[in-house]
Amino acid sequence: MSEERFSLKDHLFNAESLGDLAAEYAAGIPGFDADEFLAEVLPGLQGRELLERLDWIADCIEHRLAGDFPTMADQLVSAMPPPLDPALSDDDFGRFIHAVPGILAVRHGLEDHRDRALDLLEEATKRFSMEFYIRPFLNRWPGETLVRLETWAGHDNYHVRRLVSEGTRPRLPWAKKVEIDPLTPLPLLNQLHADPTRYVTRSVANHMNDISKLHPDHVLETLAAWKKAARQDPKELAWMTRHALRTLIKDGHPGAMEMLGYRADADITLEALTLTPDPVSIGGKAVLEITLSAAEPTPVLVDYLLWFHRPNGAEASKVFKLKQAEITAGAPLLLKKTHVFKGNATTFTLHPGPHKISVQVNGRILGDLDFTLAPAT
Repeated sequence: MSEERFSLKDHLFNAESLGDLAAEYAAGIPGFDADEFLAEVLPGLQGRELLERLDWIADCIEHRLAGDFPTMADQLVSAMPPPLDPALSDDDFGRFIHAVPGILAVRHGLEDHRDRALDLLEEATKRFSMEFYIRPFLNRWPGETLVRLETWAGHDNYHVRRLVSEGTRPRLPWAKKVEIDPLTPLPLLNQLHADPTRYVTRSVANHMNDISKLHPDHVLETLAAWKKAARQDPKELAWMTRHALRTLIKDGHPGAMEMLGYRADADITLEALTLTPDPVSIGGKAVLEITLSAAEPTPVLVDYLLWFHRPNGAEASKVFKLKQAEITAGAPLLLKKTHVFKGNATTFTLHPGPHKISVQVNGRILGDLDFTLAPAT
């Protein structure tokens, strides 16, 4: 018997979770009939994907609330559970069922009740991140919303502070695109980078990684300025810097490498590069062995690139992390990795034919190895 596949949407939205939501609304809003709500909402979950389910839940709550938005917003606040634990500092995202106030704030507050809607998002994000729902306000009212975000950057609740960074990210997964210049939020990040909570600093680092794909020099300059300002704990800032530069590091950006202490021009020799077996079958494993040497102690960040064969003759590559280490003078560094050539990877498809592996050290390609990928056996 095959294992039943995990369903995130069923895990998040089911009779138990929506029963909790119904109880909250019934306790907070006089006349809200929890049983009637559940009888309507539960059958409608079928056939809807995750975000569609959120909209459906909001539909089923909306017509049970007041028609005018100010009163509706008051009802939504009354139905909110207690805020997430303010004593924590990370990994407290909240429950998806509490996204409803954000959906309704956009639907009914965006045009005619901007300030009341932003007040609602401020309260709601203490229960579940409103990062998706602040973005329509940034697009419709950029100046006014940024003024509010400036205030929130100094908020005493770290979930509200995190919203300032997460909600303005230029490449937030799943989210609506924000139309403001990606560099506009930098003054907000300048304040938030010194935050005492990892939940906020991780968001800032992810935000900087987003910007690095568009404006790498600005990111490097900003990170250098943060180090000079010394407002953040050095260990935390070092972690943030590595996290913010991860895409540039994968791309071998010299400035990013240098900021992390890896010289692109370091005198490093690739002594040996082997892949066993050759050929290797799709779905099979092969052992990659790399030997590096240097004349003096040298920190190294070693990656390898797999170059894919395409039936149309095109070529593409993917970077795989290997090792951060230091080469000792006179003692070669031997690295070994078993690589599985997955035939069902989510980001690329393997095809039989000639392939190539390149060794990248401190962002610089030191050598290549051609090999053959055979059909799955």
